[in-house]
Amino acid sequence: MKTYSRPRVAIVGATGAVGSTMLSILEERNFPATDVRLIASSRSAGKITGTRWGDVEVEDLETADPAGVDIALFSAGGARSKVYAPRFVEAGATVIDNSSAFRMDDDVPLVVANVNDDAVAENQGIIANPNCTTMTIMMAAGPLHRAAGMRTMIATSYQSVSGSGKTGMDQLQREIEHFMGDLDGLVSGGWKDPGGDLYARPIGYNVLPLAGSITDVGYTDEEWKLVNETRKILRRDSIAVEPTCVRVPVMVGHGIAASMWFDRAVDLDEAVAVLGGAPGVQLWDDTNVPTPLDSAGIDDVLIGRLRETVGHLGGVSLFAIGDNLRKGAALNAVELAELLLI
Repeated sequence: MKTYSRPRVAIVGATGAVGSTMLSILEERNFPATDVRLIASSRSAGKITGTRWGDVEVEDLETADPAGVDIALFSAGGARSKVYAPRFVEAGATVIDNSSAFRMDDDVPLVVANVNDDAVAENQGIIANPNCTTMTIMMAAGPLHRAAGMRTMIATSYQSVSGSGKTGMDQLQREIEHFMGDLDGLVSGGWKDPGGDLYARPIGYNVLPLAGSITDVGYTDEEWKLVNETRKILRRDSIAVEPTCVRVPVMVGHGIAASMWFDRAVDLDEAVAVLGGAPGVQLWDDTNVPTPLDSAGIDDVLIGRLRETVGHLGGVSLFAIGDNLRKGAALNAVELAELLLI
């Protein structure tokens, strides 16, 4: 594993929602970069962005020379990652990729900071960020798995529209404005479709029990990510994961309601002790339940509604919520970069 003292950093996809958050977090955490390059599509090339490292001109990904980059933070989409990430590795960089391009590659570690940090050392040039929903629930599941060995997890996600990027956030705002003109229609029926093809149904004032695209046996790609990424991160292929992914009319914050069972019974006192001492999380009690609004703009994943299971005894149920643009994406990428520092 390559390590660095004062690395030269590039953000690929720098002008998107996650890329711009990566830059902010590098600045907030005083990341010891010698300099930072900003790289994006040709639409953004030439723009000047003020940073802690001075004014930086955005480079065109197609023509940018990766030579000299030590750490490249990628948030440019899976197709671009597959093409350009190997080029950065060949030029000597370690790539931390936020897309799904390499997550299930056997030669690429899939890492959640504070959950399976040791996996970073296994990288051969590329480290993968998990899906933002998986990332959030792993902050709760990881510590409990280390304590008792997870066997089963039933998880329902409540995913914000920022998981679809700025397009999703813009669509939610438009639809809320559209429906505000016909609130009676929302109550009695007869509402008018606001249009838009991003989601299967309107998202404003609504809940869509379908996040992602349908793939195998009726499950979406988002749901399969919860299954496969959980097993890889926790290094246990036998974990039974039953997922349902839901899109909700929230700007930022992915929540997951989960019930988990382990190799042995886990009671409430043990769960409180484990999660109360886990790094990167805040354990809230039922007098102050965590919500997406509470998670927006902060680094920690919030865990609440912690309780023992009643239908099938011996497990625990909880609700976890995290800012999907921060811990769900940009923050974790920077935390992984920090693990590469000497």
